[in-house]
Amino acid sequence: MMNDDQLLRYSRQIMLPEFDIAGQEKLLAAKVLIIGAGGLGCPVALYLAAAGVGSLTICDYDQVDLSNLQRQIAHTTRDLNKDKVVSLTESIHALNPDTHVNAITKQLEGEELSEQVAQAAIVIECTDNFPSRFLLNRLCVQHQKPLVSGAATGFNGQVAVFNSSPECPCYNCLYSDVDEQQLSCSETGILSPITGVIGSLQATEAIKMITGIGKPLSGKLMIFDGLSMDVHTMGLAKDPECKICSL
Repeated sequence: MMNDDQLLRYSRQIMLPEFDIAGQEKLLAAKVLIIGAGGLGCPVALYLAAAGVGSLTICDYDQVDLSNLQRQIAHTTRDLNKDKVVSLTESIHALNPDTHVNAITKQLEGEELSEQVAQAAIVIECTDNFPSRFLLNRLCVQHQKPLVSGAATGFNGQVAVFNSSPECPCYNCLYSDVDEQQLSCSETGILSPITGVIGSLQATEAIKMITGIGKPLSGKLMIFDGLSMDVHTMGLAKDPECKICSL
């Protein structure tokens, strides 16, 4: 049962007919795993905390660098050299002290990562490298957890949802032949607000799936072009020979 402060804090969401008190209570009870506390992880975590997600586990082993501040909006100049997860946790608690944050300041591997995926309702991938994305995808398929994937570089970004259902493709179906050494935004550059756009869309998809409202991007890829402001959404086909989800 929500208290008076919570009813007031989340009142603008609760008044939405599709959302109502039932939707807010689902958010408060949810546990979300966020991998990455950078350009995408910052808006994802801040918006989920603001919306009332009860528990966030955030994993990142990097520290705040001056070049991060152009787009990683939860970090400030006073956070330089601080662990990103610690800085992000402080920003979350300043925004919503009721959100529980499990801050992990090391790279999770093996059983530790598998256990965190298994405990989460939804996994949100906010990394900038393909090996991490493929690993998270494999674990989400294994534990049947939805994966919200985002990427941003230059003036462009994309969002996709892989819900681990038998009929839905997985991340590997889409990118099985990709070059895992593809350049990150630290090597190619990125326009500051692009990460905010994509991170906000990832948070929106997570909220929709937690509460059961609307239609998530399951089996679809949304591509955003910040220069032309064009948005394209395409359907994704499941690979019947995928080595991850078709076994």
